[in-house]
Amino acid sequence: MALEISMEGIEARARELGVDLSTVDLDSVTLPAGEDFGIPSDDEDLLRNDDPMELEMGFANVVVVDNLPVVPPEKFEKLENVIRKIYSQIGAIKEGGLWMPVNPETKKTYGYCFIEYNTPQEAELAREKTNGYKLDKSHIFAVNMFDDFDKYMKVPDEWMPAEIKPYTPGENLQKWLADEKARDQFVIRAGTFTEVYWNDARQKMPELVFQKQYWTDSFIQWSPLGTYLATVHRQGSQVWGGDDKFERLMRFAHAQVKLIDFSPGEKYLVTYSSHEPSNPRDTHRVVLNIFDVRTGKVMRDFKGSADEFSASGNISVSGISWPIFRWGGGKDDKYFARLGKNVISVYETETFSLLDKKSLKVENVVDFCWSPTDPIIALFVPELGGGNQPARVSLVQIPGKEELRQKNLFSVSDCKMYWQNSGEYLAVQVDRYTKTKKSTYTGFELFRIKERDIPIEVLELDNKNDKIIAFAWEPKGHRFAVIHGDGPKPDISFYSMKTSNNISRVSKLTTLKGKQANALFWSPGGRFIVFAGLKGFNGQLEFYNVDELETMATGEHFMATDIMWDPTGRYLASAVTSVHEMENGFQIWSFSGKQLYKVSKDHFYQFLWRPRPPSLLTPEKEDEIAKNLRKYSKKYEQEDQDAFNQLSEQERKRRKQLQEEWEGWVAKWKQLHEEERQYRMELRDGEASDDEEEYDTKEVEIEEEVDVQEEEVPFELDQE
Repeated sequence: MALEISMEGIEARARELGVDLSTVDLDSVTLPAGEDFGIPSDDEDLLRNDDPMELEMGFANVVVVDNLPVVPPEKFEKLENVIRKIYSQIGAIKEGGLWMPVNPETKKTYGYCFIEYNTPQEAELAREKTNGYKLDKSHIFAVNMFDDFDKYMKVPDEWMPAEIKPYTPGENLQKWLADEKARDQFVIRAGTFTEVYWNDARQKMPELVFQKQYWTDSFIQWSPLGTYLATVHRQGSQVWGGDDKFERLMRFAHAQVKLIDFSPGEKYLVTYSSHEPSNPRDTHRVVLNIFDVRTGKVMRDFKGSADEFSASGNISVSGISWPIFRWGGGKDDKYFARLGKNVISVYETETFSLLDKKSLKVENVVDFCWSPTDPIIALFVPELGGGNQPARVSLVQIPGKEELRQKNLFSVSDCKMYWQNSGEYLAVQVDRYTKTKKSTYTGFELFRIKERDIPIEVLELDNKNDKIIAFAWEPKGHRFAVIHGDGPKPDISFYSMKTSNNISRVSKLTTLKGKQANALFWSPGGRFIVFAGLKGFNGQLEFYNVDELETMATGEHFMATDIMWDPTGRYLASAVTSVHEMENGFQIWSFSGKQLYKVSKDHFYQFLWRPRPPSLLTPEKEDEIAKNLRKYSKKYEQEDQDAFNQLSEQERKRRKQLQEEWEGWVAKWKQLHEEERQYRMELRDGEASDDEEEYDTKEVEIEEEVDVQEEEVPFELDQE
């Protein structure tokens, strides 16, 4: 625990040491990570204590449930259990928080009860979810907030017109999209600072938009459409937005939050925390909250042990995997699901309850993923009974839970599923055992989702024993790339789901031999791809045009840890984060592989491009613009030329400044040389000239005997 010291104590200690505090720049003081020495953060009102504060909420966390059955004492416990079962699903009822008043004369209940939750959000959610709940034909719940009674009692007898307040415009959360230079933004986190920049490639430097110190306690995250920037703190998360000031828009209270996740349409925010158990034998206690982003209201919470949430996701955190909930159904945020033991639990966001009030039962299911555009789930079930029951991949339509397609797979070692971002194709990478089961080989099952009966093709590499290192679909396209091989320089193959005659049949486009790459990064607009050699390959980059099947450029960002395309596909960022102690910073490249600028940052943690929402243009309009691009590009070509001329003028001024600095330096030393003229004359015995040509050069040889030694050396003649 940090020792807290009062300001008076600091001043007294400073006087003892003879330190003038007025000369100390307190803003330059950097505290160790995770330590605050009793100094509150910028968000003191949110993050005041490590432990959640018990606030005086009045009766805002109490609901009144009316129209309950009137029961005698012998049925009292049964009715209480029914009510507790219904309302404990919404939130945790406080100990002693369920009270049903009893008529002292008849000993029967009055037909209503009071329920107290931990938070007003849970109480409000209980009112929304259960008001009008039909217990039976004669008993339909009427649920109100306890505070509403006081509000209704204060309604005046005489009607008064409502006060009309003047309109105040809210924050424009999309203003950044209207940038006249059509630039993109990115955010970085380095040291204690978080900074938002414009990527000004024309000026070959970033332009600072907003900067704040200690803006987050752990990490930052953009929402999927770029509307919000989320920060994470000890007592919860916050979202920020607006023009260039990044005002705080909403707070989401969740003590010790560790991870967050937005729904694809930005309507909801999922927060996660893990708490140490009091008994070392128990697993961590997990708390998940789903908030409405606009209102900050808790729509649903999930609590339990880590074991209950350990069956889904990708990143292991305290015994669970993240994200626990996977969102589906496109950008409507209509469904989310999580993996359980032998079930997939699908929830709908209209009521935040299980779809059809029951989970989808799938024996031994180990993985699933949603189509990016449609409410379709792809799930994988491994082999059972030692191979007697084959593995399978199934496609299930939601909400009807209808199985659209199923493919049985034999001798399966492992399986990975990759959706194309338009939801047109699904690639299933299947690792199979050989007959001896001493080794494995890999193939692909390719599903054509949009075609009738969802046909499936099987693809095997030329050398099916090659190890698959990476797989990636072309965004908005029909091609995919695979890195495969066992050596230090693997091969990269490109395939198309269409032939030259536009027939639906997979075909190989080309194979590139011996590339120093272990990761693939398609441009968001397709056509271009970057082969990256991360980690052991020391940041080798190759920019490739898939349309022309040719390399545009190669480059290197030594020790690069991250590669990220901007949302338009015009620029690419490579970064070295604090995983490495040296070379921290980022570089910006053009899509064709030209390095535009480089920025070095110590203790560099994050680089994130700001996402863009989908285009409002129809595909037909986009095609029209592409065909007439030369007409539209004249304006921007002139702007590019003006920017180039401006850069040329800046370069001319820079060179002129350097020349003036050089001439000033020469003049300074000439003056010093002239001032020392008399001293040089004295050293030359009165000779005034500095010109070496006026002097005769003479070479004089001097011989001097330094030492003489005599020594007797024995000598014997060779006798033959």
